[in-house]
Amino acid sequence: MHEEFPTDEPAVVTCGLPYANGDLHVGHLRTYVSGDALSRALERVGQDVAFVCGSDMHGTPIAVNAAEEGVDPETYAFEYHEQYEETFPKFNVEFDNYGHTHDETNTELTREFVRSWIDGDHVVEKEIEVAWDAEADQPLPDRFVEGTCPYCGEYARGDECDEGCQRHLEPGEIEDPVSTITGNPAEYRTRPHKFLRLADFQEYLAGFIDRLEGTENAKNQPREWIEGELQDLCITRDMDWGIDYPGGEASETPREGGEAAESEEDLVLYVWVDAPIEYVSSTKQYSERVGADQFDWEAVWKNRGTDEEPDGGEIIHIIGHDIIQHHTVFWPAMLRGAGYNEPRAVMACGFVNLDGDAFSTSRNRAVWADDYVASGLHPDLYRYHIVTGSEFVADVDFSWDGLAERVNSELVGTLGNFCYRSLLFAERNYGGTPDAAVSDEVREEIEAAMDDFRAAINDYRVRGLGQVPVELARFGNEYIQRHEPWKLTDDDPEAAAQVIRDCVQISKALAVLMEPVLPGKAEELWDQIGEAGSVHDASLEEALAAPPAEFDEPEELFDKLEDETVAELNEQLQTRIEAAGGDEESESDEDEADDGEDVDVAPIADERVSFEQFKQLDLRVAEVLEAEPIEGADDLARLVVDVGVETRQIVAGIKQLHDLEELPGTRIVVVANLEKSELFGVESDGMLLAAGEEADLLTTVGDADPGTKVQ
Repeated sequence: MHEEFPTDEPAVVTCGLPYANGDLHVGHLRTYVSGDALSRALERVGQDVAFVCGSDMHGTPIAVNAAEEGVDPETYAFEYHEQYEETFPKFNVEFDNYGHTHDETNTELTREFVRSWIDGDHVVEKEIEVAWDAEADQPLPDRFVEGTCPYCGEYARGDECDEGCQRHLEPGEIEDPVSTITGNPAEYRTRPHKFLRLADFQEYLAGFIDRLEGTENAKNQPREWIEGELQDLCITRDMDWGIDYPGGEASETPREGGEAAESEEDLVLYVWVDAPIEYVSSTKQYSERVGADQFDWEAVWKNRGTDEEPDGGEIIHIIGHDIIQHHTVFWPAMLRGAGYNEPRAVMACGFVNLDGDAFSTSRNRAVWADDYVASGLHPDLYRYHIVTGSEFVADVDFSWDGLAERVNSELVGTLGNFCYRSLLFAERNYGGTPDAAVSDEVREEIEAAMDDFRAAINDYRVRGLGQVPVELARFGNEYIQRHEPWKLTDDDPEAAAQVIRDCVQISKALAVLMEPVLPGKAEELWDQIGEAGSVHDASLEEALAAPPAEFDEPEELFDKLEDETVAELNEQLQTRIEAAGGDEESESDEDEADDGEDVDVAPIADERVSFEQFKQLDLRVAEVLEAEPIEGADDLARLVVDVGVETRQIVAGIKQLHDLEELPGTRIVVVANLEKSELFGVESDGMLLAAGEEADLLTTVGDADPGTKVQ
């Protein structure tokens, strides 16, 4: 078990590196805002922490797009790197260090990592089948090839099935390969490549995943891979853009071309080798800038334990859930093989949708980061909306209407309303903070909020960090309304002073507690109370310290988002969508179905099954008795069903598609003789039948009893 934060050891908070291949939209910003909020919160409780990140500059997509634009990959990637550096501060995301994978520090550190694996006999060479473009006469690494996922049959890119099962794909695995260079069918040819032998770390990874903290999806999802047969990770690619594999006489610097390599010496490292090592490199750069006496990167990253009892650094990775495998299987193995500390926690968030639908960057159906900046809205409004809109592991919906609703209700109506009315009354009647002591009731309420704040950190609940100040402000509004100090100023001035003293103290506590999620507005409130210095330097204990005796008349912290503003923003978005590709359509063709038009359906399979084969399926009517979500799983629900002769537990991917509370009593059809399986640690004994992407449950027209066979 790890110690609770704050600990005596320095900590590092990182976010998945933004890929220098396109503009940022508000969905991309979720992890960076969350990482910024968590690192600020850790600082509030006294943890020595560095918040680091950097741009991911290598890989085939950058090489492909750079070639299309007629520039070299380095120039192409640096344009986006510089754009990201400018964008993050506009959302009050303040990294202690923001580097990139192409710099000298990361290049040399990456080569040191790989040399350690070679010295430890963890690297093996294999002859593998690599996709090849015969017309261009070059190999097709990663995103230069597209085809079919061998595991689920969905469309996939060369290194990832990103539209289907989301598995990492090794070179040569993709089926029906097509070259993205010429569009022609690709062929496979044998090439030598280097592999990190993950089986060497299987026993270690089994212990690591039991020690890992963070979100449930990050702790549970990797078990399937770790407990199964670990495939070796191909760590080289046939191309000229990246960091050279450190074997033979290879150069000491990243290669700068975009063409294919011609020999083994020309192999570059796979982008998922040098990208996570940037976490270490960026921390090292921060230490070199401020001095090891202020922050020692080696104290965080260098392994100080034994094989029997490995030490873990206070390392927290905040990522999208599509790269869990990379951070909980590949990355800890890479660290272990190089003698570095393992992560303490991995937090994996859900997707960000736009007004109930997926972002579509190709149709310009996105709210870009620049769009939000151009709107003139304060960045803290977005930060609050994206952090508190849902639990971190769940998908969150962004829309201008949703933003306005949360801002007007919770920030304007609750938090801002309490602070303004309290401080205005205090300034007009007392010139600042009344000369009275804080009541026991309010002190206990603030202390409880501080405890909730600490608990949110140690439970890795970023959402809780945003909820704590709003809940305290809600108490404050109830408190001031209950005591009505405006009626007490004449009849009982001492009681009035007591109430307003309490309210000013709550306001100061709010400034401290809201700083991680609402840093800009927290500083404004801090200044309004007349506090010296910056709220960003205030410890959590400052929430109970006495406010200044005098301060000036306050201003409203938040402005209401008017309907006209929201309508204008919606109109701008819709105009851009239509300009990019005509009227907006649903990603799932739902709109076409509603209009009665033809819907694309999968073709009937050519391969037939015999009647005898069909009879082997035991299909039964079942009645749902219980239905509940599985914690940590984005789509899975646990159902208890009555199949006539017994009750069964079934896991189904219907969490986001059905109101689970309404399912009990529903008669459904299940496959009763399916082999048992385990999903997210929950046993599933059967499978329900449902139609289409929306999981339309197969039910009975009549009242067939549970257990009735379907024939």
